[in-house]
Amino acid sequence: MSHLLHHPFGTHGKVHEITPQSAGWRYVGFSLYRLRAGESVCEATGDREVILVMVEGKAKLTGAGKDWGELGERMNVFEKTPPHCLYLPNGTDWSAEATTDCTLAVCSAPGMGGHEARRIGPDGITLTQRGEGANTRHINNIAMENEDYCDSLLVTEVFTPAGNWSSYPSHRHDEDDFPRITYLEETYYHRLNPGDGFGIQRVYTDDRMLDETMAVHDHDVVCVPRGHHPCGAPYGFEMYYLNVMAGPLRKWRFVPAPPVEHLM
Repeated sequence: MSHLLHHPFGTHGKVHEITPQSAGWRYVGFSLYRLRAGESVCEATGDREVILVMVEGKAKLTGAGKDWGELGERMNVFEKTPPHCLYLPNGTDWSAEATTDCTLAVCSAPGMGGHEARRIGPDGITLTQRGEGANTRHINNIAMENEDYCDSLLVTEVFTPAGNWSSYPSHRHDEDDFPRITYLEETYYHRLNPGDGFGIQRVYTDDRMLDETMAVHDHDVVCVPRGHHPCGAPYGFEMYYLNVMAGPLRKWRFVPAPPVEHLM
């Protein structure tokens, strides 16, 4: 199996835990909880900032010394409604009590104490189209560059219709050379509809020293340490993914693969 592809290690409780140490990089962390109604989890952020994303279901959240109430609305991610999220700076802690069965993503990156805890969404998040034809997909920006909510994190959701490509034309963000390109590590948390479907993701460099093509299934995570990283949804299966990016500069600048540059 590819070292970039991570299957969930269960169907209940914490099912993913990707750290900079386990991924062999410096910035991005991603974990995922699948909780049953009434179950609780708690964590300390330590030296990292965190965005909690209610992927599905509802939970009561506390964090940074405040009760944020019940967050969450969509019971199935493919409802495509805006997500309910919570930003927490480094040096705080948080807890979640599931009020329904829920899926909770924990996105993390180095924190510098530059931003206060805050709710993100659903207000202010609008599903927007990107691309055209078989490259059409729809985006829920949670905390991208225009949203000054974080020190390091860049987080977004993408819905790719059945039969379409996404994160395409192929592009990379693996050099620290702003404004031409920025170094950003990235994780993809994938969901498929129907859930027994599959998608395809390729991660490759121009010199093909890294060149891996993976079948991704419901709840899989792909790590992108460098290179281009397009993905596709076969006809009959809709694809969702939650992207987490971070690097030394909170800017998203990329360079297309030469063979597809004319498509940008």
